[in-house]
Amino acid sequence: MVDDPVVIVGARRTPIGGFLGALSGHPAPALGAKVLEAVLRDTAIDPQEIDEVLMGCVLSAGVGMAPARQAALAAGVPNSVPCTTINKVCGSAMKAVMLAHDALMAGSGQIIIAGGMESMSNAPYLLKRARRGHRLGHGQVVDHIFLDGLEDAYGSGRLMGEFAEQTARELNISRDAQDDFAIRSLQRACQAQSDGRFAAEIICIDGTDGIVDADEQPRTADPSRIPHLKAVFQVDGTITAANASSISDGGVALMLMRKSEAARRNLNARAVIRAHASFAQQPSRYTTAPVGAVEKLIKMLSWTLSDVDLFEINEVF
Repeated sequence: MVDDPVVIVGARRTPIGGFLGALSGHPAPALGAKVLEAVLRDTAIDPQEIDEVLMGCVLSAGVGMAPARQAALAAGVPNSVPCTTINKVCGSAMKAVMLAHDALMAGSGQIIIAGGMESMSNAPYLLKRARRGHRLGHGQVVDHIFLDGLEDAYGSGRLMGEFAEQTARELNISRDAQDDFAIRSLQRACQAQSDGRFAAEIICIDGTDGIVDADEQPRTADPSRIPHLKAVFQVDGTITAANASSISDGGVALMLMRKSEAARRNLNARAVIRAHASFAQQPSRYTTAPVGAVEKLIKMLSWTLSDVDLFEINEVF
């Protein structure tokens, strides 16, 4: 066990906005700037003292050069602070935190802010062949969300949801089981929101119809409709718009430093990062990759599954 681990001393996020919804008026760097401002304000750290900013962003077409730097400068971080944008698709913000952790452990900095930002609502359509000119025949407009975020890049062009259908079929995961899980997840999200569980982490932000201070999708979802929705990816499939993850907008930022640095600054360590692990297998098997990551991490820490009080897993499908 490391005697001086990396700790989280600040953590803020925007509400999660629905597709073309409450946060659609903000491009990704603007959402990133809001959360960076919030963690700087919460910790009262002088922006001059930040050693680096790492921000995940997947759909960067049309966002402008160096999205992480845009966000940092808009948040008041000085020009002298290096910034890097990370793209590891759905794991981009998590990878930014992992890289920040390793940089701090290596002594490459004292204070690093890491997080992610995405505005799927503002992802553009792309016009292939336009640079050379469309002299004859039909052109094709391509959706940046699909091409660079949701489609298989290795020849098939299949969507992530199609591989999820394959997984459900192979593991005998029924439509009823998926819908029950989705309904239970929605109910928990609504209850947590009603109880104010997210109030300390969410920042208020100007939305299309006023101030937004809560996640949008749980407020608009109707659980009674979930069992009756049509499958999205296959005619006889099991995955619907409700038991798959939403297309969303949002941003998050964490301030990280070594435990000794937090103590020196009288900052409360909100969490300790004990370790992290990455796991990879065939791209088509992405749905079960968290299993390998958890097993790898447990082994690294010499823990058992019973040592863990809470697992938080991204519910993609």
